[in-house]
Amino acid sequence: MTCPAPKATAAVRRAHPAFTFLAEVYWDLEWTLQQQGFDYCYDKRLYDRLVEGSAKLREHLAAPLGYQRRLIRFLENHDEPRAAAVFPPSRNRVAAVALMTLPSGKLLHDGQFTGSKIKLSVHLGRCPEESPDEELAAFYRNLVEIVHAIELRNGVWQLCEQQGWPDNQSCDNLISWCWDVGGRKYVVALNVSSDCRSQARIALPWSDLGGRDWHLRNLLPRQDYGRRSGDEILAAGLYVDVDGGSFHFLELAPLEA
Repeated sequence: MTCPAPKATAAVRRAHPAFTFLAEVYWDLEWTLQQQGFDYCYDKRLYDRLVEGSAKLREHLAAPLGYQRRLIRFLENHDEPRAAAVFPPSRNRVAAVALMTLPSGKLLHDGQFTGSKIKLSVHLGRCPEESPDEELAAFYRNLVEIVHAIELRNGVWQLCEQQGWPDNQSCDNLISWCWDVGGRKYVVALNVSSDCRSQARIALPWSDLGGRDWHLRNLLPRQDYGRRSGDEILAAGLYVDVDGGSFHFLELAPLEA
């Protein structure tokens, strides 16, 4: 049962229809506040799962899409430690890809792109100088540009299932999802294990893959994986092989017969 919006939020919306309510909320109260009229709520659970490197992230991402779209996802904020201080370099990039390719609002903190590690007091109006991590900054620039250019925000997102085979269940380390943006197809696969290279077949939900071949490439970093049979992908799943603490950000483009 849904709760009616409180009088205060309803009154503000009558006077200012474009006003956005954002809740810095914890203790699993996100859904409650969404039902009470907040447009977005902090997603602390995603942050915790990424820090843990936990495959329980899948359970969290199985929540209804309408709920997820109204979450604000983050890797750092004024309360949490700096992402570069919490995540090893490779996992910091995995977490960034998750943040930027999930359906939600994004909270991007000052200094996050350049790898700042010093957590600041909110009472200070200044901060110490830190040498920027130029490689991380370039990674973020590329990631943000790609997500913006392919217009993921306008696409249809789905969480994917993946499976291994009897003598290889490393698929349990992987979490994957996909986007269809006006017929353009993208797949994200994350390896939440720091040290275990993992393989899987990802089940994709697109029936129009069949009857033609597709060009598979990784968008970040750029890497060409060549031709793939759509019939094989539909029958067996898209094969991926992901290093520990790494990711694939894949594009499937149709090839002419």
